[in-house]
Amino acid sequence: MHPPVARPEVQALRSSQIRAVANAALGQADVLPFWFGEGDLPTPEPIRRAAAEALLSGRTYYTHNLGRAELRDALAAYLSRLHGRPIGSERLAITSSGVSALMVAAQAVVSPGDRVVVTGPVWPNVAEIPRILSAQVETVAVEASQGRWRLDLDQLMSALTPDTRALFLNSPNNPTGWTLPAEDRGTILARCREHGIWLVSDDVYERLTFGRDRAPSFLELATDEDRVISTNSFSKAWRMTGWRLGWMVMPPALVDAVGVLLEYNTSCAPDFVQAAAVTALEKGEAHVAELRDELIRAKDQVLEGLRRIPGVDAPEPDGGMYAFFRIAGCTDSVQLAKDLIAEAKLGLAPGVAFGDEGEGWLRWCFAARPEKNAEGLARLAAYMNR
Repeated sequence: MHPPVARPEVQALRSSQIRAVANAALGQADVLPFWFGEGDLPTPEPIRRAAAEALLSGRTYYTHNLGRAELRDALAAYLSRLHGRPIGSERLAITSSGVSALMVAAQAVVSPGDRVVVTGPVWPNVAEIPRILSAQVETVAVEASQGRWRLDLDQLMSALTPDTRALFLNSPNNPTGWTLPAEDRGTILARCREHGIWLVSDDVYERLTFGRDRAPSFLELATDEDRVISTNSFSKAWRMTGWRLGWMVMPPALVDAVGVLLEYNTSCAPDFVQAAAVTALEKGEAHVAELRDELIRAKDQVLEGLRRIPGVDAPEPDGGMYAFFRIAGCTDSVQLAKDLIAEAKLGLAPGVAFGDEGEGWLRWCFAARPEKNAEGLARLAAYMNR
């Protein structure tokens, strides 16, 4: 009799190397953690209050699979303002987290054996979700060049062949902060149109950019007939990581099928959480701008501090909340991250957690108080001096 284990595709999934490193620090109260992608401050008070009032008023029942009409309308208005073109509520679905949006998008368009292209290094969920569905995943690397992160567009075009089912693209990118140049969108979209490739865009960091108020988006180019799905989340821009609420923008022809998939995944997102999201969209713009300003200052502080340490290479990110850097001679980022915990009481994410392309690198979430970032830099510098 075969042992009662998961199917081979699930057993082959990468376990979280970030969690493995964090677990090594359990019980050590003096470790400074920078490994997870969230800031030090809680969700803004008006958003919390909206959820509390909705909960106390009894909004604890099921809602529509696609989300409450009130939230979808507020989201349609927000996206239309943000992208300068009408994006109707008939193209939207509310999901129980941005991760759920990615999973449902993949379930809708990816079949076993399909060829899927991703850009990496990347947040592991982006690459592993197609693998859960038994797809074959190929990575096109984002690389550091002349102090910045860059994607070789010709290399990506070569990878987008007629047998490609989907391209998963995360911009601004976690962990590198690479952001797709606006001028490259048309070329990529044209190739996807040519070969009937689905373009699944993970846009969770689109508001957390440096030098602009949003990242370039395929939503500004795509028509209702294009095979373009934008997934997003309330987690980052509104400091709502623990709320687990996201959304999808998709062709109208796909919406009914996604509604069915949501029924079989989560049924619906919690009603009182959706109430908070309406407030975030309608009254949260000042909070988004405040967070972006904080991140710009934190980025400058951490990148400048890293570059002052001999042996550290720290390319400039264009967006997000991370510094992705390497220490000369590092070939095992998990071991280095564990050594930093043991010897410097400093908690960073190992680069290999984001794919083989990230080996030798470390990720620092700088969405922290200035004094915390400063102490982390001091601990890293002392470790390097030793």
